[in-house]
Amino acid sequence: MDVFEYIREKERSIRVRLGRLDLKNTSDAHLRQLSYFISHSLNNTLNNSWVSRIHLILDPAGGRDLQAVKNPKVADFYHEWQAHIGHELFVGHWMTIDQSRIDRFADVTGDRQWIHTDPERARNESPFGGTIAHGFLILSLLPDLTDTVNPQRPPYPEARMVINCGLNQVRFPHPVKAGSRIRARTSLQSLVPSKRSVEMVNQIKVEVEGSGRIVCVADSVLKLYF
Repeated sequence: MDVFEYIREKERSIRVRLGRLDLKNTSDAHLRQLSYFISHSLNNTLNNSWVSRIHLILDPAGGRDLQAVKNPKVADFYHEWQAHIGHELFVGHWMTIDQSRIDRFADVTGDRQWIHTDPERARNESPFGGTIAHGFLILSLLPDLTDTVNPQRPPYPEARMVINCGLNQVRFPHPVKAGSRIRARTSLQSLVPSKRSVEMVNQIKVEVEGSGRIVCVADSVLKLYF
């Protein structure tokens, strides 16, 4: 399904839901539910990484006039990296998520739910057969897993500063059991140049060794200043 098919499908879904409603006889509670549904659907559509790449389909220059770029390093970086959009750029090292790491994260965050911190109870009561890592623990490890914080080997040496602007579309499809080894794969999703910076969106997928299961998917939004 391409970007435009995706948007049309969302539109059809909303129209079907609206067509089923009798607004004259609709209660305030139903109207609130409808408002939430429309807002939720639009937010999901706008946050989808496909939608963030529409400008690349309509305008190969990224929807921005590069003539307005103040810093020539921005234009050079954009031209060099746009060829990599849609391609995998990095496969990281394997990292063991042991119980000690999980416990330390629980201490820092205060999230000491038994599914994370009580191996015996988890072994007896959890459907996973043991403790599992916090989803936010996996997120917190993304800079290390993607090797983007190594001062000896910066991923974008041309940039004088890289700012983490947040994450889109975060999902945890499968749990990470204590003792598992995980690694990250990074693919470039989009680039948007501005006067003195470039916004870069990378899709990161974290997988478990041996099973090939994806345990975390997130779109990382970075701002590179030159």
